[in-house]
Amino acid sequence: MRASRSVEQIRDALRALQARDLPSHGGRTLAYVYDSGLAEADAIGLEALSMFAGSNGLDPTAFPSLLAMENDLVGVASSVLRAPDSVVGSATSGGTESVLLAVLAARDGSGRRVGDASMVIPTTAHAAFHKAAHYFGVEVIMIDVDPVTFRADAGAMADAIREDTVLIVGSAPSYAHGVIDPIPEIAAIAADRGLRCHVDACIGGWVLPFLDDVPPWTFAVPGVTSISIDLHKYAYTPKGVSLLLHRDSSLRKGHFFASADWPGYTMLNSSMQSTKSGGPLAAAWAVGQWIGVEGYGALAVRARGAALEIARRAPGIPGLRLLVAPDSTLVTLTTDDSCDVFTIADEMLSRGWYVQPQMAYAGAPASLHLTLSAATAESVDEFLAALAEATQAARAAGPVSVDSGLAAAAVALDPETLSDNDFDGLLALAGLADGDGALDLPERMAPVNALLDVAPPRLREALLLAFLDRLSRPTAH
Repeated sequence: MRASRSVEQIRDALRALQARDLPSHGGRTLAYVYDSGLAEADAIGLEALSMFAGSNGLDPTAFPSLLAMENDLVGVASSVLRAPDSVVGSATSGGTESVLLAVLAARDGSGRRVGDASMVIPTTAHAAFHKAAHYFGVEVIMIDVDPVTFRADAGAMADAIREDTVLIVGSAPSYAHGVIDPIPEIAAIAADRGLRCHVDACIGGWVLPFLDDVPPWTFAVPGVTSISIDLHKYAYTPKGVSLLLHRDSSLRKGHFFASADWPGYTMLNSSMQSTKSGGPLAAAWAVGQWIGVEGYGALAVRARGAALEIARRAPGIPGLRLLVAPDSTLVTLTTDDSCDVFTIADEMLSRGWYVQPQMAYAGAPASLHLTLSAATAESVDEFLAALAEATQAARAAGPVSVDSGLAAAAVALDPETLSDNDFDGLLALAGLADGDGALDLPERMAPVNALLDVAPPRLREALLLAFLDRLSRPTAH
């Protein structure tokens, strides 16, 4: 076993490890992280995170402070989301857990069980719903969205409802395209059929309520039964906290869990976790107290302004176009035939900006996803200048090409039939490993992403799972 290290050695090692990460502050990472630009908010959040890191949310009677903060956060969210007095909520570890619990509550609340339930979702719904389906045995019925607006087709969703359907879903907004689905129409369908309607507002729920001229999507819409809303996104709190709100307590029972059928303490959980650190919850409460509702309104307007400015000016850059007008703080760009988004993403990273490439899907082209935080607002001119340079470089290089034979083979492969050796070979072809299966990450990801882009979704999943498996191996000691 490795000998113990001094505190300073540990700090040095942590700094060295973190040096390889994307920056979480400064507004230059336009996915994964959210930056208010408020140093004081960050400081009080980290202080609360540390202060309550050892607290355990498993038992609210042992740590009543956590229960008080959770109820307070749910109360603020209830007001923001225009909820009725009957609303209840639970804190979770993130948007995915909130979605998982919404699906579980819908399944169990309907009296159905594994393999005996379905949910109707637009193809733009977050992948967390597919994860929920996988975990809980709920069949996903996916409905194509409008090819121009990228919004859910409520009529087609209504036609897809079956006898075993327990839930229909809309986004406010969708992650990939940043548009709000027609929630009133979707919720009305759900109410008419006696179904639950979940609104995934994980990424928009702490922004949209503060903006003008936003289509209706909150609990003010009849038929909306639950909403997920993340605090570690646009509430600008440290990672690890989201909220799931239900219109009334009867709807929440399906994701509560209790077990007394063993000789230890009676396990009682409001979420998927049992033991859970109080740190993220306390940090969210502290940051929310410091910023306040009016402060969040100002931050939302700043981030929205940055999104609108980029959406207005980016299409003026030769080679770029706006895929769809944004409803919130997310912008989606694509290219003409002179270049590709994958090369632009590489070029932007070399200039100190992270933009997220998205693969082509269901007729929609590959695109660049931009999540605008309040901290990015003051750097919009700098960002656009870098984007213009990156796009010009991508146009000079020309679109990344994938060998036609390799592309055809990718389409024909059945991932279920591939062995570990086959995956080693495919990862090497993709540029993610050498011939012996050892990981070999390239500095530029455009060729890798271009190949993944032509691979069918199931093969892409299988390849990246194989890659993840090879990444997740113990360090030698």
